[in-house]
Amino acid sequence: MSKAFTRERDDSDDDEETTASPELPSHAPNYITPQGHAALSRELQDLLRVERPRIVEIVSWAASNGDRSENGDYIYGKRRLREIDRRLRFLTRRLALARITDPVVHQGSDQIFFGAWVTVGDDGGAEQTFRIVGVDETHLGPDLISWVSPMARALLRAREGDRVSLVSPSGLRHVDILGVSYHCPDNTSQGD
Repeated sequence: MSKAFTRERDDSDDDEETTASPELPSHAPNYITPQGHAALSRELQDLLRVERPRIVEIVSWAASNGDRSENGDYIYGKRRLREIDRRLRFLTRRLALARITDPVVHQGSDQIFFGAWVTVGDDGGAEQTFRIVGVDETHLGPDLISWVSPMARALLRAREGDRVSLVSPSGLRHVDILGVSYHCPDNTSQGD
């Protein structure tokens, strides 16, 4: 069939998300820290008030230039609008389901709950510090892990000084919990 008789729809509405956020376990709440909620809300507002209107303006200008079939600005702009709209739907849905959980209520506790900064050491002597956060906020910083990850699930409810076993891709792993806090260490990017 000739290309003249086929057309890729500009308004195709595939629901594949453009994010790498893992799915929540069924019937699990969508926990999120206040900082994560604020960051996602800022992203939503930026896409809605700045990015989308800018792209709409570019597409409108490109469409006024005539032949749209070979107009790169028009084609790219329409594709970018679909990506933005998909992200807007995703953020709106996830923020509506979000259950904001402020980890400050656990300040001073040595037990690991959602939002804790945890320092662990393995048998090889390597130490790692990370924060347990919601699935939608792990992309906000390098030291953030999802509360549904195997590491976080093994650590939740454990206490400072405990030794925890978990199954990792490399096999059974043991880590010692060296520290638990509910405030941001100095060398990290997301704070309370």
